[in-house]
Amino acid sequence: MTLISEIIRKRYSCRSYSLNPVEESILQKFRQQVNEPHRGPFGNMPRFALISMAVLPREEWKKLGTYGVIKNARLYLAGLISPAPMATCDYGYCMEKLILKATELGLNTCWLGGTFAISAFRNAAGMQRNELLPTISPIGYAAEHKSLTERFMRRFAGSDHRLPWQDLFFDGNAKTPLSSEKAGEYGEALENVRLAPSASNQQPWRIVYDDQQKTFSFYLSRTIGYRKLRDVSLQEIDMGIVMCHFELTVAELGLTGKWRQNESAPEIKPWEYITDWQAG
Repeated sequence: MTLISEIIRKRYSCRSYSLNPVEESILQKFRQQVNEPHRGPFGNMPRFALISMAVLPREEWKKLGTYGVIKNARLYLAGLISPAPMATCDYGYCMEKLILKATELGLNTCWLGGTFAISAFRNAAGMQRNELLPTISPIGYAAEHKSLTERFMRRFAGSDHRLPWQDLFFDGNAKTPLSSEKAGEYGEALENVRLAPSASNQQPWRIVYDDQQKTFSFYLSRTIGYRKLRDVSLQEIDMGIVMCHFELTVAELGLTGKWRQNESAPEIKPWEYITDWQAG
């Protein structure tokens, strides 16, 4: 198992945090990653900000609400992106890289899309007029015991469960499941896609493998009735997250390839084509 696979398996959505502060040496390493330029596969460049409760006046601290979902967090990662084609996919791709970096450093996180007060975080993150703030994540150490709210939410969302391979990965068409044997050396990358977090644990990604062309076509299977939040499709962010998992894994496995748009990609209704990974 690769290091990135170990990190992906270690990450989970943590909603209850210890009051122990993050050590300055670790915080400095993470802040350096946050402050670097970020660019997604489609060319969009989201930016990120670390928001510390410690530097905010008490009255501002009170405004940074997460509706009771997060307990005791004192540090948040906020991401911002300007609207553009495929911007939300790039946003998910780049933020998940930071989430995994935090996990590597021994920190806990939790993707939050619709359960935070955007007005307060907007000001703290320095949001510009042409930007969207799709998600935030607390950053810190997990509390020794989960709160009642956390236990309920994990059970309600089914956070510990993932769809099986045959519902997500396909061989040549949308009806033939892709076996792990046929996936071969890409099996670990696809398993890391399967384990990715998603809004309400809907897992809206579908991947079709073309053995002749050596391509993996990524499709979005939108959940019926799943609405946008603040002009942002959380399920498009989910696609960016799985693209991140796939790319990081194949890179660590030493498998070469690149993202590309296939103008002749098969149209599979009601799925929406996102992109191809071209091996080689």
